[in-house]
Amino acid sequence: MSEQVNIGRRKRGRAARLAARTDKHDQPNPAPPGQRGGAYRPLDDREVEQIYRTALDILSDIGMGEVPPALLERALEAGASVNGLGRLSFPPAMIEDIVAGAAKGFVFHGQDPAHDFEIGDERVFYGTGGAAVQTLDIDSGVYRPSTLADLHDFARLADTLENISWFTRCCVATDVEDVFELDINTAYAIAAGTKKPVGTSFTLGAHVDPIVDMFDTVLGGEGRFAKRPFCKAHISPVISPLRYGEDAVDVALACIKRNVPINAIIAAQSGATAPATLAGMLAQTTAETLAALALVNLFAPGYPVIFSNWPLVIDLRTGAFSGGGGEISTMNAAAAQIGNWLGLPTGVAASMSDAKAVDAQMGSEKAIAALAAGLSGANMIYESSGMMASLLGASFEAFVVDNEMLGHILRLIRGIEVNEETLGFDAIRSVVTGEGHFLGADHTMAAMQRDYFYPALADRNNPRTWQEQGANDLWAVARSRAKEILNSHIPDHLEASADRAIRARHNILIPPR
Repeated sequence: MSEQVNIGRRKRGRAARLAARTDKHDQPNPAPPGQRGGAYRPLDDREVEQIYRTALDILSDIGMGEVPPALLERALEAGASVNGLGRLSFPPAMIEDIVAGAAKGFVFHGQDPAHDFEIGDERVFYGTGGAAVQTLDIDSGVYRPSTLADLHDFARLADTLENISWFTRCCVATDVEDVFELDINTAYAIAAGTKKPVGTSFTLGAHVDPIVDMFDTVLGGEGRFAKRPFCKAHISPVISPLRYGEDAVDVALACIKRNVPINAIIAAQSGATAPATLAGMLAQTTAETLAALALVNLFAPGYPVIFSNWPLVIDLRTGAFSGGGGEISTMNAAAAQIGNWLGLPTGVAASMSDAKAVDAQMGSEKAIAALAAGLSGANMIYESSGMMASLLGASFEAFVVDNEMLGHILRLIRGIEVNEETLGFDAIRSVVTGEGHFLGADHTMAAMQRDYFYPALADRNNPRTWQEQGANDLWAVARSRAKEILNSHIPDHLEASADRAIRARHNILIPPR
């Protein structure tokens, strides 16, 4: 009797393992986020140093304009000066000291510690970003203005996608007009939508305190966020070419007071706000990103800052922003390479397709850019999920397609491990002297779980089977998968008491759960 029970259990165990292997959406991940890049280096060491030295010359000889008084005072005290052009001049030695004392890495927290990860050392993570004002409607397939509900839905979707390590606001809630209500509801939507690390922007420095107070409530009490900062601030403190933005500087200083990690973004455009030559653009944007780093470290040495040099491209024939292509991919990889050479946590923007549909253009542009950025060793790769229409649009279907694409890319970055087990000498001997094939062998089964990424959306059937199953293209498959997630995944990590307290204090426009 007990033997029959054991046999039944073994059968059920095999059936469970078989079911797990055939569930397309529950497969082992052979290359999780955090793979180490650095194999792609578009610049040699001499060229990196040449660009860096030119950046130092730019900050010393040309300098920075429109410097807010508080920053000017602090910089002059630290050894900067005002040059003959009336601009703030940073001596090269001063910048080099700031780089030496800057944070070389830090932990980016999630509300759930299971989602924490360490930024730095060429570890590669993909996430979201952007400020799309349109959403590709999942039902009609037509672009429409983005809403607060869309933003919350995007956060809920990203919460389930294993290759997206954090969620930053990807669209603007165009249905919220008041700027404070927009900032507070944006922060609420992302914090309520996912337990992963998140990022947001602040229109004004005065908005930082109430939002961080809200994050304290999310975590259960006053001062909790400072101990576990799960949200970083996206700030562009330098406006190209070479001037500070007063409001953004105010936001940065307010964030420092509340221990909000800073993603210091420089987003110049080639041939418009920076030189059209790739090397010249990198020299200017490296200088500007160093100026942003100096801003933060002058007030808080060693503060967690992501060195986010995002060299963007415009189509010089029309002046329109171009998010996809070889030039922007190469420059983002080079920007990451320069940041890594300096030993700083790096961020770039990649996978911003100009396509309007979930089509071949989207796939090729996203894959080229995301792969180049990952192979370069960029730590934080923004805009890598869901962004369409040259950053004007965001797509639910693109989110799930991009998640699968990133699984392939992380597997490629992981590379090939060569050791006694993977070389398989004993396995080869066993097959040659035995059954004559590797199917079902222990060595094969171990590799199946450890080494191979299995796509859930891409179709690997033969043509007849594909036709019998409806001949669906990837857009249709992704639409079905995104709807399935949005209909079933309702995050409940925000305590009801905390939610009530937040709603009593602020006009939260997302309906209660």
